[in-house]
Amino acid sequence: MKPGARLLGIATSDAAERSYLAGALVRVDRVVDGFSLASCTVGGLEATESVLSLFDRLDREDCRAVLLSGIAPAWFNLYDLHRIHDGVDRPVLSISFESSPGLEPALREHFSGAALEERLQIYRTLPPRRAVDVGEGRLYVRAVGCSEDRADEIVRAATPDERDNRDESEGVVPEPIRVAQLAAGAVRVAAEVDARGGENGIDC
Repeated sequence: MKPGARLLGIATSDAAERSYLAGALVRVDRVVDGFSLASCTVGGLEATESVLSLFDRLDREDCRAVLLSGIAPAWFNLYDLHRIHDGVDRPVLSISFESSPGLEPALREHFSGAALEERLQIYRTLPPRRAVDVGEGRLYVRAVGCSEDRADEIVRAATPDERDNRDESEGVVPEPIRVAQLAAGAVRVAAEVDARGGENGIDC
């Protein structure tokens, strides 16, 4: 990808009842070029709508792809990748950082009845995860709206390699997601301060 290509990373940070989503638009050459915010309910099922709202608020036609941190933020508030792709009309990639046997056992442990069935319905529409090697690390990717080769290209373009001398404790994290994680954490802290009666609160 060209150095000026822009990718949107989205990450969340959970408070007691709300999860705060931050989107960071980051160029492939690591220049941060915009932010957008939203929120969703911890344990709810509106994270997909929150992503679409965040994307609309960003209002950037030059965004080339959307990279989501994980698939089940805010205590199993599952992302529907196909609905997000339909809404943004760009490749959508969900990226996780560890191998996993899948979410279905955990969903069955924590939910029952209609709440379980709604989540299983979303989960079973998701494309399978694929391992993508990036430098000396490995990421696990689900992609909608692009070929596997294109997904690999996007992930590798977004992810710093060993030449960046990044702290090894941080692991392999695509830069748009890393920046979004920092922003989401800051928004959560601001919201918690506001909830305690502090000044300069934030409403997403």
